Amino acid sequence: MINTSDILETIGMITSENLDVRTVTMGISLLDCADPDPKKACEKIYNKITEKAARLVPVVEKISTDYGIPIINKRISVTPIAMLLASAPTADPVEYAKTLDRAAKAVGVNFIGGFGALVHKGFSAGDERLIASIPQALAETDIVCSSVNIGSTKAGINMDAVKLMGNVVRKAAEVTADNQCMGAAKLVVFCNAPEDNPFMAGAFHGVGEPDCVVHVGVSGPGAVRAALAKLPKDAPLDEVAELVKRTAFKITRMGQLVGNLAAKELGVPFGIVDLSLAPTPAIGDSVANILEEMGLESCGCCGTTAALALLNDAVKKGGVMASNHVGGLSGAFIPVSEDDGMIQAARCGSLCLEKLEAMTAVCSVGIDMVVLPGDTPAEVISALIADEAAIGMVNTKTTAVRVIPAIGRKAGEELDFGGLLGYAPIMPISTYSPSVFINRGGRIPAPLQALKN
Repeated sequence: MINTSDILETIGMITSENLDVRTVTMGISLLDCADPDPKKACEKIYNKITEKAARLVPVVEKISTDYGIPIINKRISVTPIAMLLASAPTADPVEYAKTLDRAAKAVGVNFIGGFGALVHKGFSAGDERLIASIPQALAETDIVCSSVNIGSTKAGINMDAVKLMGNVVRKAAEVTADNQCMGAAKLVVFCNAPEDNPFMAGAFHGVGEPDCVVHVGVSGPGAVRAALAKLPKDAPLDEVAELVKRTAFKITRMGQLVGNLAAKELGVPFGIVDLSLAPTPAIGDSVANILEEMGLESCGCCGTTAALALLNDAVKKGGVMASNHVGGLSGAFIPVSEDDGMIQAARCGSLCLEKLEAMTAVCSVGIDMVVLPGDTPAEVISALIADEAAIGMVNTKTTAVRVIPAIGRKAGEELDFGGLLGYAPIMPISTYSPSVFINRGGRIPAPLQALKN
């Protein structure tokens, strides 16, 4: 039976608490576009994307209008492009990136992800060429995003790839220094990357996915915070968890509805709902503010990791009851530049990089949208990637690093990306050298918990 109060509550979440569907992402397999002739391969890629996604934007906008649900982004994820380069040994990967950019613009989406490689156990044909091309590719395109998976619980951590990615992240910032180092903001390094992630910059279409599929990423930090604000300040934490669960259920049902409608109208399978609470720089739409509503003076103080663990768990428990297919990252995001509460906590000094690293052990992502001093050495970035990958590998969870060295700037200054990417203070990082460790290369073996058969 339809409950009128539930309907009114959801309307209130949308109108005054920043509730929205953050993204509808179409995943498209490009495996059938591989060709030894790079020009033919790029032509196939362009044609397939523009054919499959031709109606994506108008269909999603009509759903938004018909149901009164804000749907912020329309995006595309594709097969990791390194897999296509394997059959074209003379191809320039940058031309593939430019093709993705043209195709995405032709169908009107916000971003396209998948310019990446899966190298968690080693490099295959095409992988190293693609990785080397990432800085130039991101500098010469507008809406292409890149990701590289360098580790997994089953495989361990590819430290040769970790070393490479420290250099790539720094170079991506350097070649876009005149554009707020934006190249590095569109690049993420994963451990245990999910194949069905609808969120950028890490979205790609996994090899186990259908030829074409629709995924949905929900949002709703503001709605969760507003619900908690109505609880008495002395309410026990199990009541806090229960309220987060019930709110997450309602948010996820909205995502499920949008996914079902989009899939039916587009004639493709519905993939997953990603339950993640995705913040924005807008005031009141903050994961940090949820933690503060639980009783913390400022995000980053002692107790932050425990509060985040409660939040992440309750979101998952509430969301899985609201959708028959849950996937992606599904938890709570803590991107510093995209979360007003995180920005303020970093500004006042209560949130530091070391505390962020601890928080990543219990949330759904990693060190995300953190701005580093411009003189941060590549080996320090590599070591930060290795630290995050180790947390993901040992805990059998996804972790990631998306950091932006602010070329020419130092700790305490700020970098402003604009839009949903927001702005952030430059956070200090230890520069004691890990170079000997990073230069050893090789692989960190998979942990014992990987042996589950």
